[in-house]
Formats: sequence, structure tokens, C-alpha cells
Amino acid sequence: MSAPTTEPPATNPTPVRPTAEELDHQRTAIAALGHELRALVDATVRTATPTETLHRVTEGVRRLTGQLTGRRRSRAEIPAVDEFPGGVRMYSPVTGAGSPLAPPMQVTPDSGGVVGHCTLGIAHEGPPGFVHGGVSAMLLDELMGWACYAAGTPAMTVSLQMRYHRPVPVEIPLRVYARVTGTEDRKIFVDGSISIEDDPSVSVVTAEGVFVAPDPDRARALFPSVSS
Repeated sequence: MSAPTTEPPATNPTPVRPTAEELDHQRTAIAALGHELRALVDATVRTATPTETLHRVTEGVRRLTGQLTGRRRSRAEIPAVDEFPGGVRMYSPVTGAGSPLAPPMQVTPDSGGVVGHCTLGIAHEGPPGFVHGGVSAMLLDELMGWACYAAGTPAMTVSLQMRYHRPVPVEIPLRVYARVTGTEDRKIFVDGSISIEDDPSVSVVTAEGVFVAPDPDRARALFPSVSS
């Protein structure tokens, strides 16, 4: 009798990085799904729907969720479609085209800082007709981080002091602005504001933030998925 053969140990192949064209196609598909999810969220929070319809829609959504059967990324794992830090974040709750939570805010360089444009919906409502204050803080925190990166130093929030001058309306185009005002060692000081797009000279919310650039060892510990 011949000796039993031993199967070679199974190996996990190294993931193949998608090509630029493949990434573009995937981002387009993710953005399209994100758009429809945001439309669903908006319809959900603003439509007075009969109970039986809600049950039927719930079952339909459950079936759709079951079709998302691919590998689930782990905590702190960066999606292949993202560029971190400082680039595309497809699932960011502020700028992510694929996020059902995001406006999503469009960010561009402007006047020594960065500017964001977005319109918040009923899903972001706090007081009736106006944006939840925490959502305003989230917009500014995100854009102030972008301002740090644009100034050449990716950094994380240490403190954020908010001033709410007027209620921020939902369903009205907004302009969000942020710029670095100074540095001290690894600390970065940033100002930010939110205004109505049609009246950008009047700030409805302002913020002052302190950000810190983590040292290399700390950055590796916080973001192990980022190549050093």
C-alpha cells in the first residue's frame, strides 16, 4: 500500500489591487447605490406610510440586505476604493457618495482653506425645519480636518468649540469653510464656518478647533492598515 499523500497547506492569495479603471467602475456603482439609499432614507423619514406598507417594505429591504454577501471588512480596514489619508472616502458620513448618511459634501480648495457645498435633508433634522446641532458639528469637524491635510499636515481633532448663531435650515444649499490659522509643535489651530449658499457673508455657525498631528508610532498604532 502506498503511503498517503499530504496535501500542501492552504494559503490565502495576496489580494490583487484593482486597476484604476476597475476602481472607477466600482466607485460609480457604489455612488449610485448610495444615491438610492439616501432617497430611501428621505422617503422613510418624511412619508406617512400605512403600517402594512411599512411591513412590506421592511421585508423587501431585508431581502436586499441579504444580497450583499461579499466579504465584510474588519474594523479599521480601509476599503480598496478609498484613498486615505486626504483622498476619496466613499463611505464617509460627511463626504461619502456611497454613504446613506452623508449629504454628501463636495470639497474643493478655496481662499487659503477648503470649502464644502452640501444640502442637508429631513433625515438630518433636529428642531423641525432645522439641522441637528450635532450634524453641523460633524460637517465642520470633517472640513477642518480637510483643511489640515490641505495645509500639508494630516491631523486629528483634540477640541472643537462651536458657536450657533442662527438655526441652520434643512433643504437649503449650504457653504462650509475651514482654514488653518496657526500651528504650535504638532498642534494645528483651525477656524470653520457654515453659511447659506445664497448669503455666504453671514455665518450661521462658527467653530474653532485644535487638531494634532500624531507622531509616526502613534499613527501606525491608530491606522495599522495604512502602509508606512
